Amino acid sequence: MHKGLILTGGGARAAYQVGVLKGIASILPRSVYNPFPIICGTSAGAINALSIAGRAGPFRLRTSKLERIWHELTPGDVYRTDPVGVLKNTFHLLASFIHSGYGISKPVSLLDNTPLRQMMDNYVKFDYLNTAIANGELQGIAITAMSYASGQSVTFYQGHEDLPPWNRSRRRGEKINLSIDHLMASTAIPGLFPAVKIGQDYFGDGAVRQLKPISPALHMGANKLLIVGVSDNPSGNPQPAQLDHSPSTAQIVGHMFNSAFIDAVESDLETLHNINRLAAALPHSLREKNHITDLNPVDVLSISPSESIDLIAQEHLSQLPRSLRLFLRLTGATARGGGSSAASYLLFEPGFCRKLIDLGMRDALAKEADIKVFFDL
Repeated sequence: MHKGLILTGGGARAAYQVGVLKGIASILPRSVYNPFPIICGTSAGAINALSIAGRAGPFRLRTSKLERIWHELTPGDVYRTDPVGVLKNTFHLLASFIHSGYGISKPVSLLDNTPLRQMMDNYVKFDYLNTAIANGELQGIAITAMSYASGQSVTFYQGHEDLPPWNRSRRRGEKINLSIDHLMASTAIPGLFPAVKIGQDYFGDGAVRQLKPISPALHMGANKLLIVGVSDNPSGNPQPAQLDHSPSTAQIVGHMFNSAFIDAVESDLETLHNINRLAAALPHSLREKNHITDLNPVDVLSISPSESIDLIAQEHLSQLPRSLRLFLRLTGATARGGGSSAASYLLFEPGFCRKLIDLGMRDALAKEADIKVFFDL
């Protein structure tokens, strides 16, 4: 069985994934180096995916180092927070709406994420990916981004020679040696962070237009999946919030972000469960008779937040940098304005991230029995 790990996007919400990985590491034997031969990451999930795949040492050590990064993370480690930098980028972004020339020579965005590029380029050992593939530790690592030219969801992957590229409706897989550019492209939330040029094309956040976030792992041969999401719907039956005003800009943006980072994986997971039920109902002889060779059940373990991330975010909005706090307040990203969901994607703040890590750890340990079954322990 080829085990695959799928880490979805979600900005600062991805701290939750670190807690889940830490919980899994505490359940597995200390001697395990990498329990996932196939790893797929999108947007902020790509940061965690490459941080696990692009480092040597036992899995428990890798997750511990990744936790240390998120524990100490501040907004200034991800994007420029100084008032001059924020105002300058805001001016260029607004000017691009009036004059297209502002966005031709250099991609425009609200925030400058150069600090994130520098930090991740120093942390991820991209050369180690080939070593891990050669020694059999890693079968494939995939990072997904969106092409602004074609609108396709493009999965850049590095892996064994026998992993062929794929081309499906609105999505394709391209075999390549991964670099910091692919990581930055996958995390480039449209409007917030600048697009990244790879080859002759510009790319943005991989969660945008990623209709089948589970498919890259399946294309690379995974038949047993562990999916870590960042949904804000712990009950599976959300209750409508009561607002005494029309939706704020931040609330609208929050729903757009949720649509990109959360809805696709939940929908794809539901489809996979239906396919599994259909595959289980069809006898093997009937499948052979009708030449149905690609309908095989896939074991899935999904772990998502058991508490509302939006409510946790509300407690930490005041800890954002003043320049960004002012901008978010103007757009209604407050508890009363219903925009804490949008703000949560930018809350790269120690207190918020630590709470999500703790939540992820608790949720993983709550599923210890399922995790042991998944890893045949």
